Amino acid sequence: MKKKKQPEAKQQLKDALADDLKDKLQQMKSALKAEDDQRKKREKERLIRQRKEQEKNKSFEELLNESGLDWKQYK
Repeated sequence: MKKKKQPEAKQQLKDALADDLKDKLQQMKSALKAEDDQRKKREKERLIRQRKEQEKNKSFEELLNESGLDWKQYK
Protein backbone atom coordinates (compact mmCIF):
# COMPACT_ATOMS: atom_id res chain seq x y z
CA MET A 1 0.00 0.00 0.00
CA LYS A 2 2.86 2.39 0.65
CA LYS A 3 4.04 2.02 -2.93
CA LYS A 4 0.62 3.06 -4.19
CA LYS A 5 0.44 6.11 -1.90
CA GLN A 6 3.82 7.52 -2.94
CA PRO A 7 3.00 7.81 -6.65
CA GLU A 8 -0.34 9.34 -5.77
CA ALA A 9 1.38 11.96 -3.59
CA LYS A 10 3.79 12.83 -6.37
CA GLN A 11 0.97 13.06 -8.84
CA GLN A 12 -1.00 15.32 -6.52
CA LEU A 13 1.93 17.69 -6.09
CA LYS A 14 2.41 17.91 -9.83
CA ASP A 15 -1.27 18.57 -10.37
CA ALA A 16 -1.36 21.11 -7.54
CA LEU A 17 1.13 23.42 -9.28
CA ALA A 18 -0.73 25.85 -11.43
CA ASP A 19 0.31 26.32 -15.04
CA ASP A 20 1.09 29.98 -14.45
CA LEU A 21 3.42 29.03 -11.61
CA LYS A 22 5.19 26.54 -13.89
CA ASP A 23 5.56 29.22 -16.56
CA LYS A 24 6.89 31.70 -14.00
CA LEU A 25 9.48 29.17 -12.80
CA GLN A 26 10.53 28.43 -16.38
CA GLN A 27 10.96 32.15 -17.03
CA MET A 28 13.05 32.54 -13.90
CA LYS A 29 15.18 29.60 -14.97
CA SER A 30 15.71 31.13 -18.40
CA ALA A 31 16.56 34.53 -16.91
CA LEU A 32 19.09 33.04 -14.49
CA LYS A 33 20.70 31.03 -17.28
CA ALA A 34 20.99 34.13 -19.47
CA GLU A 35 22.46 36.11 -16.57
CA ASP A 36 24.99 33.36 -15.90
CA ASP A 37 25.97 33.26 -19.58
CA GLN A 38 26.50 37.03 -19.59
CA ARG A 39 28.61 36.82 -16.44
CA LYS A 40 30.81 34.13 -17.99
CA LYS A 41 31.17 36.18 -21.18
CA ARG A 42 32.21 39.30 -19.23
CA GLU A 43 34.73 37.29 -17.20
CA LYS A 44 36.24 35.82 -20.37
CA GLU A 45 36.55 39.28 -21.94
CA ARG A 46 38.14 40.62 -18.75
CA LEU A 47 40.76 37.86 -18.79
CA ILE A 48 41.55 38.56 -22.45
CA ARG A 49 41.99 42.28 -21.75
CA GLN A 50 44.19 41.47 -18.74
CA ARG A 51 46.45 39.18 -20.81
CA LYS A 52 46.77 41.80 -23.55
CA GLU A 53 47.68 44.45 -20.97
CA GLN A 54 50.29 42.20 -19.41
CA GLU A 55 51.78 41.43 -22.83
CA LYS A 56 51.84 45.12 -23.70
CA ASN A 57 53.63 46.04 -20.47
CA LYS A 58 56.41 43.46 -20.72
CA SER A 59 59.94 44.76 -20.68
CA PHE A 60 62.43 44.08 -23.43
CA GLU A 61 64.26 41.65 -21.15
CA GLU A 62 61.09 39.60 -20.56
CA LEU A 63 60.37 39.47 -24.28
CA LEU A 64 63.96 38.46 -25.00
CA ASN A 65 63.85 35.70 -22.36
CA GLU A 66 60.59 34.33 -23.79
CA SER A 67 62.02 34.23 -27.29
CA GLY A 68 62.85 30.75 -28.48
CA LEU A 69 65.87 31.88 -30.48
CA ASP A 70 69.42 31.25 -29.31
CA TRP A 71 70.88 34.73 -29.43
CA LYS A 72 74.41 33.50 -28.74
CA GLN A 73 74.56 32.21 -32.31
CA TYR A 74 74.31 35.74 -33.67
CA LYS A 75 77.25 37.24 -31.73
